[in-house]
Amino acid sequence: MKKQCLHAASGPPAAGPYSHAVAAGNLLFVSGQGPFAMDGSGPVRGTFQEEARRTLENLRSVLEDCGSGLDHVLKVTVFLADMNQFTIFNGIYKEYFPKDFPARTCIQAGRLPADIQIEVEAIALLPSA
Repeated sequence: MKKQCLHAASGPPAAGPYSHAVAAGNLLFVSGQGPFAMDGSGPVRGTFQEEARRTLENLRSVLEDCGSGLDHVLKVTVFLADMNQFTIFNGIYKEYFPKDFPARTCIQAGRLPADIQIEVEAIALLPSA
């Protein structure tokens, strides 16, 4: 099985030495996405709801650029700066994953990069692989 590092042109620029995603066989491993601007200007600040939606839109962009999509996600890991936002996040999450929910882990992180409120990573199928 060959490892292929992928760059998502419509995703926000990587903020460090990592790939947007790595494909191996028919699996796609997507790096953590946060509420970062597509133009590379940094985090898009707002309410938790706004940051959560921007994060999930960034995840969608990376998945689609790499040949997958939200409907092919197998596993999601969510990092919240404040676990009190868990219920609010669940409501927003269901807008992006309305059925056939992926497996998911959600934890509170001590601190996230750039003091964002949320980060989400995913493992998805590559349907064309």
